[in-house]
Amino acid sequence: MFSIVTEFMNYSQQTVRAARYIGQSFMITLSHANRLPVTIQYPYEKLITSERFRGRIHFEFDKCIACEVCVRVCPIDLPVVDWKLETDIRKKRLLNYSIDFGICIFCGNCIEYCPTNCLSMTEEYELSMYDRHELNYNQIALGRLPMSVIDDYTIRTILNLPELN
Repeated sequence: MFSIVTEFMNYSQQTVRAARYIGQSFMITLSHANRLPVTIQYPYEKLITSERFRGRIHFEFDKCIACEVCVRVCPIDLPVVDWKLETDIRKKRLLNYSIDFGICIFCGNCIEYCPTNCLSMTEEYELSMYDRHELNYNQIALGRLPMSVIDDYTIRTILNLPELN
């Protein structure tokens, strides 16, 4: 008889605890439902990205030694490195470097393993074009640094809040 009473008390305690958890989660859902929507007027208001944000890749042509480490560590062999061997000095001379951002997965392996630090990530996240072939950036396009969102006086910056994600 005593074991039946203790089992019933345990069951009732578990039921009350489960009801409390369900009630708490329902209150969280209601608090999110009652919030006003946050509308960002895109061209004039932009999010400030986090410090560790991985945006477009920036390339410095003068630092590159055409070692092709970036091609070897890329999971999809994306960077295209064209070079010519200078026989008189027995070194490679970089001719062209390009990355197709329509295919890039922005993993950052090329930046991590580059021995000369000629690759870096920028905070640019606006890689949208009408023609996907425009996303194929050569060394000239990769060398341009985008204007920082913080420095652009025509744009009102918005902090990247967790509820906007």
